[in-house]
Amino acid sequence: MPRLAKQFTVITVDLRGVGGSTATAGGYDAANMADDVHQLVSALKLERVYIAGHDIGGMVAYAFVSRYPQITRGAMILDLPLPVIEGRDEIQGDPSVWHIRFHQVPGLPEYLVAGRHADYFSYFFNFGKFTPGEVAHYVKAYAAAAQLHAAFEMYRAFPADAQFNAAQRGPNDVPLFLAAGDGSPFAKLVPKIAEGLRANGCTHVETGLIRGSVHYVVEDQPEAVADLIERYASPHPEIWNSETSSSRI
Repeated sequence: MPRLAKQFTVITVDLRGVGGSTATAGGYDAANMADDVHQLVSALKLERVYIAGHDIGGMVAYAFVSRYPQITRGAMILDLPLPVIEGRDEIQGDPSVWHIRFHQVPGLPEYLVAGRHADYFSYFFNFGKFTPGEVAHYVKAYAAAAQLHAAFEMYRAFPADAQFNAAQRGPNDVPLFLAAGDGSPFAKLVPKIAEGLRANGCTHVETGLIRGSVHYVVEDQPEAVADLIERYASPHPEIWNSETSSSRI
């Protein structure tokens, strides 16, 4: 954030139920959380925003672009297969995403993980370059039972996310940049996801891989991600083709 704040107004958002944001009884689908972000944008009187999201944050970013293209100058979607978009089905049987089905079971993850979430999270932290301070931050962010429940509810909302995404068929000219870590199980799907976005009406989609990272690209390669945001979030970005952007990330 300090680096990006030298040239942008930078706002990072705790999605509903996480960290400093209030947990609610429902509303954890990406389209509704995109509306949360839109309300924040309106309250802060921001104009022509650029939105970047990783994993579930990427689902929210895509929903934001779909719902509010007129106020969005671009978006970056990092390391995830979007529900219903081309490529999503291919990852369902991959052992790396076993946790999705587990998190979607009503009530069971809360029962098994509550009070043990630091140990449970440590499994996932092993796949990224997290500092002790970052680990402590994320453990604290999900410490309350309501926060942990909110996180699992985001996974249970995936069918609603798929239904929303399937309905997005009109043309959308907001520039999108789609990337994954080069060591991520999603890396091989990036071209197909891009084609799926184009089939859904997105007219300007570029792709790339972030070298030296797996899934947690921000923790693994923070400077590379900041570099991408600086390049693509500029009101007048340098336009590259897919091959060029991939070779320079």
